[in-house]
Amino acid sequence: MLNILVTGSNGQVGSEIKELSNSYSYNFFFTARDELDITNKKDIKSFISKNSINIIVNTAAYTKVDKAQEDTENASLVNAKAVKYLSQISKDNDIKLIHLSTDYVFDGTNHKPYTENDKTNPNSIYGASKLDGENEMIKINPPSSIIIRTSWVYSSFGENFVRTMLRLGRQQDEIGVIFDQVGTPTYARDLARVILQIIGTGVLASVKTVEIYNYSNEGALSWYDFAKEIMKMVKIDCVINPIETYQYPTPASRPHYSLLNKSKLKNEFNISIPYWKDSLNECLKVLGEIK
Repeated sequence: MLNILVTGSNGQVGSEIKELSNSYSYNFFFTARDELDITNKKDIKSFISKNSINIIVNTAAYTKVDKAQEDTENASLVNAKAVKYLSQISKDNDIKLIHLSTDYVFDGTNHKPYTENDKTNPNSIYGASKLDGENEMIKINPPSSIIIRTSWVYSSFGENFVRTMLRLGRQQDEIGVIFDQVGTPTYARDLARVILQIIGTGVLASVKTVEIYNYSNEGALSWYDFAKEIMKMVKIDCVINPIETYQYPTPASRPHYSLLNKSKLKNEFNISIPYWKDSLNECLKVLGEIK
């Protein structure tokens, strides 16, 4: 039986993998920071050895995009140095590593969906720290390991755009939401399913060098469109006003365009990806917002 370590198990994707785990005949180890400090190489080595880990799914990350602009040390520690440690230990112990990254490694100036080979150019500390983590993993090249870049993640767990809109929509008569940033949401449960499906295919065994894949749901929209659909599905009577990015200044820049081309992942793993509205509908049902 495979022994699978899932780091960041209290985060959105980690929590969704945990929800789905009972349907799989694997031995899962779900850890958060207080159970396994992935910024401590000695701790990782000890945990790996004690539990005979075969696969690591690293969903842990420093995701406070604006705070990272000042908290550069901790962002780098979690998003880059920890990935370096996980990669080194995976290589030394012949462990497969699945690591999650982000659309923020791009600057958002493309006019067509980003492929895995497009030039990276992060315009925030968060994005730069995630790219540093990718580069550490590629340089070390642990066996049978992949990076999955994703975007606009939401779920029924934790703080995210969907839950924030539900809360604000009930508190306020109208909300301003950015319309000039275009991308695709990712329902964390869909991404969790894909990770588990990839593990189940056995394809990882044939990966010779670290491969990068893109994953989000299908479709294209703005944050404004996303907010409008949330209110429509739940029937919340709140006016959503379109605003430009400059009207909602933040310490960190966000990509204005972050659509991801998923052809590589769909073709190589024979994966069908749900349309974003269908996934939003599923999440709202899980939250008990609609029947």
